[in-house]
Amino acid sequence: MSPDSSTYSSAADDLIKLDFNLYNYFVQNTSFSSSYFYTTPVIVIALLKVFFGSGWQYAFLALNLVLVLFSLVIFSKSLLIIGVRPIIISITMAVLVLSVDLLVWPRYMLSDMIFIFLVILATQIMIKGIVKGKFHYMSLISIMAITLISRPPSVPILFAIISFITISRFQIPTKPKLLLLFILALFVVSPFIFAYLYHFNQANLSDNTQLAHYLRMVDLGMIIHDRPETWVSSPSSFSDVAYLYFIRMITFFTPYAAPFSSIHIILNSLQTVIILLSITIWTFLGGNIKLLDKTVLFILLLSFSVAAFHAFTLIDYDWRYRFPIILPLMMIFPISMEILFRWNISRSRAL
Repeated sequence: MSPDSSTYSSAADDLIKLDFNLYNYFVQNTSFSSSYFYTTPVIVIALLKVFFGSGWQYAFLALNLVLVLFSLVIFSKSLLIIGVRPIIISITMAVLVLSVDLLVWPRYMLSDMIFIFLVILATQIMIKGIVKGKFHYMSLISIMAITLISRPPSVPILFAIISFITISRFQIPTKPKLLLLFILALFVVSPFIFAYLYHFNQANLSDNTQLAHYLRMVDLGMIIHDRPETWVSSPSSFSDVAYLYFIRMITFFTPYAAPFSSIHIILNSLQTVIILLSITIWTFLGGNIKLLDKTVLFILLLSFSVAAFHAFTLIDYDWRYRFPIILPLMMIFPISMEILFRWNISRSRAL
């Protein structure tokens, strides 16, 4: 349990008292954490309380573990769809066992595992659309709707999906180096856009309580919430604000923090190195299989979108909000291994 867990539990009790009447629930809603964006986990906990009573926490943990299993199954099937060899997928599953995020967050009474399952499910639907050359919009819209009411960080997930579908309508080049350059350009430009929005919001929308909360974090030079050792000096100019947002975006992917244990840092660093190495292999050896290139583009766009959203709002103390993109990012590893394997075969035949 955590403070958020208790809030979900209390909101679930309110929903049960209202006989699951969502209209009355939203009308009577007075707390932030019981808002529309948390409807899915609140409904799940309410149902578990009805069926399992005081044992709802054990049922929720069991559900989380089932969702871990289903997420890994979807992860594997998605890779099979785009032609990655089963042996490579098997190796990847062994690597996933070392993921700190997968070892930590499923044991909490939080919305994380539900959200991660929805993200990987949406990713599979997107991959199927890439393979078939058309997207199943009914399935995609349904998953997007459920994801939207699961937690506020659903916004960048939906943005990435809509952006990719929009981009896919154009005849864009799928050369890995150009695609990576496109993502890096977004990465560099975004802090300046955020700096402009910061000054605009400060001048025109500072009366908004939630927005003012995020503006104060920038004023303090906050990078990671509740980790003062990561903060920078309070910004005093446009370039200072842009610099702060740039550091936030980089720090979102940082594999270590001062209080982390050695094994935590080693496992996080190993995961980061694997992802970076995979992107490098794809950049230099990819480009021959459009399905793989487009899949990697979607994953990079998804990861950038999530990082940018949290850089602009809040990066949690334990990097909890990075969890949803771990499985999609790790997909690049087997994809790059498949590319490397095929490159070696074609090279051997050429010799």
